[in-house]
Amino acid sequence: MTEQDHRVRGVDHVAFPTFDPAATVRFYRDVLGFPVVHSICAAGWGPEDHPDFIHFFFDIGNEDRIAFFYYFGTDASVAGGEGAKGDVYARFGAEVPDFFVRSRHLAIHVDSEDDLMEYRRRLDASDWPVEMQVQHETIESIYTHDPNGYMFEITRALRPVTPQEDLDANLTIDALIDVVTAPEPTFGKLLARKAELIVERAAGWETVVR
Repeated sequence: MTEQDHRVRGVDHVAFPTFDPAATVRFYRDVLGFPVVHSICAAGWGPEDHPDFIHFFFDIGNEDRIAFFYYFGTDASVAGGEGAKGDVYARFGAEVPDFFVRSRHLAIHVDSEDDLMEYRRRLDASDWPVEMQVQHETIESIYTHDPNGYMFEITRALRPVTPQEDLDANLTIDALIDVVTAPEPTFGKLLARKAELIVERAAGWETVVR
C-alpha cells in the first residue's frame, strides 16, 4: 500500500441534531464553559419541505468545535420515537447491549489531572453528573450523557503513546482487515494473523527509537 501524505489539521467540527437546544446550551456553555463561537440561521433551505433551522457551534479548544442543529417544528418522532435506548438520533431496542449503544460517543482531551477533575466538579454540580471515571490503557476518562442522550467523554493522557505502540496498532489493523474480509472472523484469528504478520515483517524493520 502506498502511504498517502497527511494534510489535515484536526477536527473543524462534529455536528449532531438536538431537540432541546436550551438544555444543550446550558450543558456545553454554562456548565462546561465552552463558548458559543458561531451560528447559522437558515430559512427556506434546500427543498420545500426542509424546515427552518439554526446551526450553532461551541469552541472545544485548538480551533475545534462541536455543533448542533435545531430544526423548528420538528420533534423527536422523526428519529424513531421513544426507543428503549440511545440518543435523539439513534434508537435501539431493549435487546441491544449497552456496550454497543455507548460505543457512539465524543471524546475531548485535557492536559492534566487537575483539568479533568475541574470538569468533573462542574458536571457533578450540574444536572448531568459524571456517570463513570475509568483509567484505560493510556488514558483516564470521565463520562456522562449530554441533554440529548449523547455519550460524552473528557480524557487525559496517563503517559505518551510510544512509537512501538504505533507500530503495533498498524499491525493490528492490517491483521483485522485480513480477518474480517475472510469467512467467520474471530478474535483468535485476529491474534493468529497478527503473529503471522510480525514474522513476515520483522526482518525488514529498523530499530524503533527507544
